Amino acid sequence: MDEQQRANRDLWDEWAPINARSELYQLAAFRAGANKLNALEREELGDVRGKRLLHLMCHFGMDTLSWARLGAEVTGVDFSPVAIRMAGELSAEVGVPGRFLCCDLYELPGRLDETFDIVFTSYGVLAWLPDLSGWARLIARYLKPGGVFYMAEIHPFCMQLDDKTDASAWRIGYDYFHRGPLKLEDGTSYSDSAAKVRQPVHFEWMYRMGDVVSVLIENGLRLEFLREHPFTVYQALPFFEKRADGYWHPPASMHRVPLLFSVRAVKESRP
Repeated sequence: MDEQQRANRDLWDEWAPINARSELYQLAAFRAGANKLNALEREELGDVRGKRLLHLMCHFGMDTLSWARLGAEVTGVDFSPVAIRMAGELSAEVGVPGRFLCCDLYELPGRLDETFDIVFTSYGVLAWLPDLSGWARLIARYLKPGGVFYMAEIHPFCMQLDDKTDASAWRIGYDYFHRGPLKLEDGTSYSDSAAKVRQPVHFEWMYRMGDVVSVLIENGLRLEFLREHPFTVYQALPFFEKRADGYWHPPASMHRVPLLFSVRAVKESRP
């Protein structure tokens, strides 16, 4: 693990308990029996009963265990030892079985030698991947022939928006074609701006939509769909409004733009 990944891991170790306490994650509702997956991913992935599901970059396991509540046999992987410890504790606390592995994503083949019916990942993971092609190779490695990969993620366009964007107009703050890591300094958590962390520096990577689709195809996955959505699952900007559908939308006065995307792909069966 290089210096950039160590900095990111240290930050996620701090973020995990902050996130668990935050209103954004609504952990209390999950403990009370709620399923914390959004309708989008539940409907697009479909019935998981009896399926073996691998969740890459699972954080503290709430979504992983939500799939288990829907009948999947789940394995979650994350590089944060704090988050994985919390996931195991949460599994025991709510009585929902799940297996959790603490491992750098790219070192997973040395720890896990199985295949799965489903590989799943969601919301805010691409920005933490230093090697997109390596990520796609792992997805293909862990899918059975005929297995399904599904992801729901923040749209690359949304990632370009300036934080100072307001309801008067969309404003671009980043270069869509940027290559290489961005070194960022904040000192807080995305789930709680009042929470301070000791590790203020982290690194993120920006990918284009074409990058994501291409690496999946190059690694033997056949896309069933790529869908773009004009809403988010969290309040990405202060002026977004939560509507009756449960999603956060910009005001109706603004032009609609893609804010999330979802992909479902199948690993082709061997002849």
